Amino acid sequence: MKTLLLLLSLLTAFSINAQEKLATRNSEVFFEASVPLFEPVKAENKNVQCVLNTKKGTISFTVDIENFSFERSLMQEHFNKIYMESSKYPKATFKGLIEKFDLKNIASQPTEYYINGKINLHGETKNIRVSATIKKVANGIEIISNFNLNTDDYKIEIPYIIRSKVSKSVKVSVKSVFIMGLIAQ
Repeated sequence: MKTLLLLLSLLTAFSINAQEKLATRNSEVFFEASVPLFEPVKAENKNVQCVLNTKKGTISFTVDIENFSFERSLMQEHFNKIYMESSKYPKATFKGLIEKFDLKNIASQPTEYYINGKINLHGETKNIRVSATIKKVANGIEIISNFNLNTDDYKIEIPYIIRSKVSKSVKVSVKSVFIMGLIAQ
């Protein structure tokens, strides 16, 4: 009987601990820096790593810059070589805290939260605070955030010849779905 109680206690403790950190390698980041009347400037990356600590309410993202895909390969080449200098700055990161986050309060209806943290992009680190909606989905939690970043804040230079064709205000969308039970390493 004691052995059975000990085993049940260990399984319960493991189950609780397993929910503390959730991870995914399939978060999505989409950005658009289009200007009206010119060719769309947009890309997506569906291989973004994200870890959510449900106990502390912390969240972190790691984005491999070269994984952004564009409709046109030339645009992707210019993005990596000229703008983002991805050989010099291969990753963008974000580490932050979801304000007032409590896993017990997450429901199937989306609720708005604020995420406060630091983004490191193109060698520059800035504090940002963005809104996000969080909700329960079939097997886990979904987080969606939409915000703008300014290229000047991250010293991303847009060549003079195309300055009128690319917006300095970049619209960013992030979507992460965490499957409950997957433990972050």
